Amino acid sequence: MSKRLFVSVDLDGLADAVAAVQDRFDDVSGLRLTDPEQAHVTLKFLGDTDPDRVGDIVSALETAVEDSGVTPFEAEFGGFGVFPSLSYISVVWVGVRNGQGGAELTALHEAIEERTVAMGFESEGHEFTPHATVARMDHAGGKETVQNAVENDDPDVGRLQVEEIRLKESELGPDGPTYRTVESVPL
Repeated sequence: MSKRLFVSVDLDGLADAVAAVQDRFDDVSGLRLTDPEQAHVTLKFLGDTDPDRVGDIVSALETAVEDSGVTPFEAEFGGFGVFPSLSYISVVWVGVRNGQGGAELTALHEAIEERTVAMGFESEGHEFTPHATVARMDHAGGKETVQNAVENDDPDVGRLQVEEIRLKESELGPDGPTYRTVESVPL
């Protein structure tokens, strides 16, 4: 049976700060908050994958880390953004602040993208924006509240020492996805 896989940098230790940022969206109509304990930056979504390929994927990730030249670094998270646009919101996120870690996350993404596409995984097809999703919008009921927060709030989430990337499995359940680390690759 295939596994739904992705590659991430997890926001370890920042769950309380992510939850505090999400507080301003409590009871916003149409908005579904993500689990702050599972906050992460997705570097590459691989999708449904044969478990037999995990070893090859981990090898590709090790090579990608080497190719990227990225060593352990500090990333700073804060501020809000949305995808795809303020007029049509499907995802609310916190970003990487002041270039603190953005270049390293982008370099990792690009190296991983190159290696995984060479293995036959689909190309992302859009520009990479390092971010951690904090909510998903199911309908536009509370859109104005979200727009107001994005335009006027600039919350701090905190700093994170990034020392590894993780290959994660996403299991979809009735209460949303549950993530499990399959393998960690050190920087």
